[in-house]
Order: sequence, then structure tokens, then C-alpha cells
Amino acid sequence: MVDDVPFPPQITIIKPLSLLAHGITDIEIHFLQIKFTAIGVYLDPQILVHLQQWKGQSGNQLAQDDAFFDALIAAPVEKLVRVVVIKEIKGSQYGVQLESAVRDRLAEVDKYEDEEEEALEGVIQFFQSKFLSKDSVITFHFVPTSPATAQIGFRTQGKEESKIKVENANVVEMMMKWYLGGPRAVSPTTLSSLANTLSAQFSN
Repeated sequence: MVDDVPFPPQITIIKPLSLLAHGITDIEIHFLQIKFTAIGVYLDPQILVHLQQWKGQSGNQLAQDDAFFDALIAAPVEKLVRVVVIKEIKGSQYGVQLESAVRDRLAEVDKYEDEEEEALEGVIQFFQSKFLSKDSVITFHFVPTSPATAQIGFRTQGKEESKIKVENANVVEMMMKWYLGGPRAVSPTTLSSLANTLSAQFSN
């Protein structure tokens, strides 16, 4: 349970993926904590093979290490981020947050070209007409094809799941970085949880 939101310990789409981290996105206004989403990160346990050089480091050390998260994102294994809505929000608002986070990261590394803009526009359109009511689920399924692709799913009560595929590798990478990209990612609690879990798994 993450903040009263249940997360299955395993999800299988291609291979069984284990829940290795969880956290929330929130904001504090006048000492009141407002929680927006609960997050679960599911990874192929093979991820450890690609992160061996960080073996023996503490969760705190890993949580501050950009290179560790870059390697995690680059590792050619299946990853899934499951986001459950706690506080309802319009899909267009969520889309704007996603768009600015991805666009800024791409612009920083000079990779924001027409193809990226078009792919990102498709994602924004996907969320535009949605309403993210409480307990709606958004999934980001990152598939280690070459080049990398992602499938975004959205499910809300009483409706069929809708999906969109993102085939621009640069946009896929930056969406991954929004949720899994080290100290700058959207949810510090999730990153800290991921760093602590992986640090513990190295010593098993």
C-alpha cells in the first residue's frame, strides 16, 4: 500500500516485473501537504546486472548519484511506472506538466527537433480530453527495443483502458527521466525508495 493505494507486488506484460520502489508526488501549501499521485516502479530484476559498479554503496549515496540513474535508464531491460491519481486533475494539466518537463530536458541537451515536438504533441493530445479522477491509473511501459519505445496506458473507473505508443527514442528517454532521473525527478520519495531497494538488493 502506498498512501492507502494498493500496488501489486508484480506486474507481467512481457516478463514478470517486481515492484522495486514507490512514492508520491505532492506539494506543501501553508504547511498543508497535498498529495497528487502515488507511484510504483516495476523493473526487470536483471537491472542489477547492469548496475554492478555501484555495488556496496548506500541508498543515500545512490539517491544523489546522477550517473547511477543514467545507467538505470539506459539499461536495456523492461521498466514500468504505475501512477495512481490521489487528487483529481484535468488530463490537460497533467499533459502540460509532462510536456514542459520533457521539452526542457530535451532542449538542455539540444535534442528538441521537429520529430520530438510531434511525438510530444501526440502524448499531450492523448491526455487532453481525459479527466484524471481519483484512483485513475496511468502506466508508462518502457520496452527495451532499439530504438526504445514506450506505451502509455490510461484507465479510469467504468471505461476501457486507452493507450498510445511513443516511438521517438529521445522523448521516451526524457519521460523515463521525469520519473526515474535522479535528484531532478518529479518524486524524490520514489527515487529515494528505488535507491534504498537497489542498494539492499546488491547485498543479497
